[in-house]
Amino acid sequence: MKNITKIYLIAFLFAAVPLMAMDGVAVIDMRTAVLSTQAAADAFKALEEDPDYSSNLEEAPSLQAERQAIAEKLQKELETLSQEEIAQMQKEIQDKGKDLEFLAGKIQQAQEVFASSGPAMQKIIGELIAAKQIKVLMAKNETLLFSDPALDLTDDVTSMLDVAAAEANSTSE
Repeated sequence: MKNITKIYLIAFLFAAVPLMAMDGVAVIDMRTAVLSTQAAADAFKALEEDPDYSSNLEEAPSLQAERQAIAEKLQKELETLSQEEIAQMQKEIQDKGKDLEFLAGKIQQAQEVFASSGPAMQKIIGELIAAKQIKVLMAKNETLLFSDPALDLTDDVTSMLDVAAAEANSTSE
């Protein structure tokens, strides 16, 4: 079943490829390909519904602003503050910095959901390179001034990532 799905998908891709894409040049936006998958949509939805994640996202900018305000106040009033006040403000800056690092770590853990698609994407890109006989593959948003949308593999990679995820889920159940 897995091979039939791949054969069908590759045949579909060949049928959908315009003739000018056959000269071996293609572009891809890998970030968009991953973030457009059903798995990413599900992960985003879960994150949005997670009250801790939402509050962390809201709390981080305010913590940064408070930290910045304390640092600016310390810098402006340094000569008029007592040693205890300076020490207290420095401790507050450090504490807010630690809180920010903790929140950044929690937010980063949530974003690592997307990193797991890396090996699947590399495999899919390799298959597309072979199937479409691509000789040059460029990142879509990296100093690319123009590209024909027909050369863009982003949607193909997204579809194939969704198929691979569905196959992985069906074999693990």
